[in-house]
Amino acid sequence: MVKSTLQTNGIQTQPSQSEFLVIENLVKSYPTPTGDPFVVLDGINLTLHENEFVSLIGHSGCGKSTLLKMVAGLERATSGLITLEGKEIRKPGADRMMVFQHYGLLPWLTVRENVRLAVDEVLDGLSHAEKKDLVNAHLAMVNLTAAANKYPDEISGGMKQRVGIARALAIRPKLLLMDEPFGALDALTRGKLQRQVLDIWENNRQTVLMVTHDVDEALYMSDRIVMLTNGPNANIGEILVVPFDHPRDRHALREDPRYYELRNHALDFLDQHFSTDD
Repeated sequence: MVKSTLQTNGIQTQPSQSEFLVIENLVKSYPTPTGDPFVVLDGINLTLHENEFVSLIGHSGCGKSTLLKMVAGLERATSGLITLEGKEIRKPGADRMMVFQHYGLLPWLTVRENVRLAVDEVLDGLSHAEKKDLVNAHLAMVNLTAAANKYPDEISGGMKQRVGIARALAIRPKLLLMDEPFGALDALTRGKLQRQVLDIWENNRQTVLMVTHDVDEALYMSDRIVMLTNGPNANIGEILVVPFDHPRDRHALREDPRYYELRNHALDFLDQHFSTDD
């Protein structure tokens, strides 16, 4: 039997733990010329716990990235509430950092300078030496020390994404938000970077919310997988609890029959919610 947590009438059934990020009755809609609102997300209820790795998965157009942007404070909800450690999220903040699919690096700055810019902006209480050490430590964490003085157009896509991850982690956010961070990479680079990010997370735990289209990626990296129904009016259809302990070994994971049970369960959910209108 697949160990899963079902979403029933908008209320998440989950063992009691400390609430870290809480999303309550969240609705996101946009005005239309006809006057009838276009509802993207309709009544999202979700709680993330401290140091938990959660993935959002669903078909294109179901509002995954929109939900992530609202948690980041980049978009406002039409109604409902998002709180982080009990405080309402109204705007972007240094307690949340987002890693985008297309890197978002400044091309006129080196790898080191891209990371240092974020540190200078957020951690202005540190000395010059402390900032330098912090930047160097995070470049080493993502194996980019040798490329520190290169510019973005001189490094590969996988390296660019590692710069974005180092930049996000260097400011010590409470919540890391990742919007399909591996989506633009080739399969080999994608697998290596997944392992690298998971290594970093397993050794430096923090809460992560990641958008992905990849069921295998979600199973490999996540503690829970939140599966959204189709948009418009998307909601949480089901939540899968991933029962594998960390640290994880990809090959051992795929020899576990529970892996394929969970994978098939998630794929069946997506098939059932597939629409040619997506």
